[in-house]
Amino acid sequence: MQAILSIAIVTVLTTTLVLAWRWRSVKLTGQTPTRLFAFFAILCTSGLDVGLIMLPLTEFSIYESEYVYGFTNPLAIEFGFWGFMIWSFYFLTTIYFCIVEPHVKIFEIKVIKIINVGIIIATCAFTGYLFLTSLPIYIEGITQGFRYVVVALVVFLAVLSSTDIRFVKMLSLSSTWLFFCLILVMWIYSDVGLNGLATNLMQIGGYFGSLHEFILPISEQHTFYLFWWFAWSIMIGQFVARFLGGLRTWELLLALLIIPSLPIAVWFSVLFGIYEKGQEINNVVNIMMVLVGMVFVINSLDSLTRLYTESMDWTANRVGRRKYVAAHWALLYSLILLYQFTPLEIEWIGLLVIALYAAVAILVTFRRKRLMEISSIQTR
Repeated sequence: MQAILSIAIVTVLTTTLVLAWRWRSVKLTGQTPTRLFAFFAILCTSGLDVGLIMLPLTEFSIYESEYVYGFTNPLAIEFGFWGFMIWSFYFLTTIYFCIVEPHVKIFEIKVIKIINVGIIIATCAFTGYLFLTSLPIYIEGITQGFRYVVVALVVFLAVLSSTDIRFVKMLSLSSTWLFFCLILVMWIYSDVGLNGLATNLMQIGGYFGSLHEFILPISEQHTFYLFWWFAWSIMIGQFVARFLGGLRTWELLLALLIIPSLPIAVWFSVLFGIYEKGQEINNVVNIMMVLVGMVFVINSLDSLTRLYTESMDWTANRVGRRKYVAAHWALLYSLILLYQFTPLEIEWIGLLVIALYAAVAILVTFRRKRLMEISSIQTR
C-alpha cells in the first residue's frame, strides 16, 4: 500500500506543478461564483473536519517521543500533516472539475459516478465516526449511549442543512468565525502571550526546512493522514470548484497553500503552548472545543451530502424534504456505526480514490482530442 501511495503522491505533485505553469493565467469561474473570503470559508470548513480541533493535543507526545519524527520538532510534524503541501491535492481536483470535467464528462459515466458517490458517503461517515471516538477524550465520563445520541443529532442537522445551498454557505462562514473565536479563547487560556505564540510559530519553520521529508510516508500515522487527504480530495475539488470567483490558476495554488495554513499554524501553536506547559483543559474549554468540533462536522457533512445527492439526483426537491432527511440520516448514521463495529478503515477509501485517479487519467487519454482542445483554448 505504501508503494502505491508514494507513486500517487509524486504523480499528484508533479501534475500540480505542470498544470500550475501551463494554465497559470487562466481565470477560474465556477457555477456559483463567490467572493474570496466566502470561497475560502467554504473551502476550509468543508476541507477540514473535527480532527483539526480534537486530534493535535493527543498527538504531540507521539511526535516528541518516537525516533522516526526526530528530524524536526513535534509542532512542525503536526503542521506538516495538516498544512501547506497537502493542499495541492485539492488544487489538482479543483482544477480538474473547473476546467477539464465539463469537457470530458468522465464523472457522468455511470460506473465512475457510483464509485464517486460511494467514496463521498464513506468519507462523510468516517468524519462522524472520528467525532464519535473523540468525544470521550474531551467529555469526561460521557456514556456510550449519549455519544451515539450526540452523533445522531449532528448527522440530522447536517442532512437538514444540506437541503438548501444558502444554509451551506451560511454555516461555512459561521464555522470560520467560530474557529477564529476558539483560537482566541484558547490563546488567552494558554497564557503563552505574544512572545510564546511567536516562538511556537517560528518552530513551524522546521516543516519548511524539512519539506522533502513529508513527500513520502514516514510512518503509519503519516500514511493514515495521506490516505485521509486522498479520500477527501476528489469530493472537495468537486464541491469547491463551483464557488470559484475568477482567481487565476497560479493565484488559486498560492492561496490554497498559504491561506488555510495560516489559521492552522496559529491554532497548532496555541495548542502546543498548552501541551508544553502540561496544562489541564477545564470542562468549559473542553465543551467549547466539542461544540466547535460539532459545527465542523455538520459543515463537512452538509456540503458533501449535498454533493452526492445532487450527483445522483436524490435531492430534497425531488423526493420531498422529510423523506430526504430521513433517508440520508439513516444512510450516514448506519455507515458511522459500520466504522465502529467493523474493521472498515479510511485507508481503504483513500486507496479506492487513488484507483479512481488512475481510472480517470486513463479515460481522459481516450478523450485526448477534447483534452488537446482544452489545452489550446487555455493557453491562448
